[in-house]
Amino acid sequence: MTLEECSKRFGERLALRKATLAVEPGETVVLLGPNGAGKSTLLRLAAGLLRPTAGHARIDGIDAVDAPRALRAGMAYAGHRSQLYRGLTARENLALHARLHGRALDLDGSRAAVGLADRADERIDGFSRGMLQRLALARATAHEPVLLLLDEPASGLDADGRTLLDHVLLEGRGRRTQLVASHDQDLPARLGARAVRLDTGRIA
Repeated sequence: MTLEECSKRFGERLALRKATLAVEPGETVVLLGPNGAGKSTLLRLAAGLLRPTAGHARIDGIDAVDAPRALRAGMAYAGHRSQLYRGLTARENLALHARLHGRALDLDGSRAAVGLADRADERIDGFSRGMLQRLALARATAHEPVLLLLDEPASGLDADGRTLLDHVLLEGRGRRTQLVASHDQDLPARLGARAVRLDTGRIA
C-alpha cells in the first residue's frame, strides 16, 4: 500500500499535504497525531473511500479508488462509525458479513476473539459503544483480510477491550498489512510497529 505525494482538500481546508507513505506487505504501521492531523483522511484515501485532490493512493500498484472487487475483498476498513446493522444480533451481523464475502467464517471464533461470545444472540441496539467497537473489530477481521485499516479502534473500549485489541493486532503481525490510526502513544511499542506522526496534514 502506497501514498505518493497525496493531498486532500475539503473546500478551503487542506486536510492532507503531500503525504508519502509506503507500507510493506505484512507490516504494521501506527499513525499518531492530534485531532485534525489528517490521520482519518489518510486512512480513507488508503481504503479508496476518497480520491486524493493530488497525488496517488495505490494498493498493489492500482489506484485505491479504482481497485477491482477481487482486490477489495482482501481489505477491511473500520472507521468512526461502526457500520453495523441495528435490529440484528451480533451473530446475525457477522453472518451477514460472511454471506457478503461468500465465505464460511468462524463466527464463534470471531466473537470469542473480542470477548462477545456470551452476547452473540442479543440485538445490538442495547450494546454500549465499546461493545459495538468490539463487534466492528470482529467483523473487520473475520474474513482474514490481507490489508486492515483501523481508525481509532480503541475508542470507547475499556481496559479489557484494549487488551483484546492489542491481541488481535499482535496476531495479525506478519500475516496481514495493518495501518492503524491512534492517540495511544505507547501502541507502536506494544505492537513492535513503525510509528508515523502527522501534524496539520503533514507526515512529520
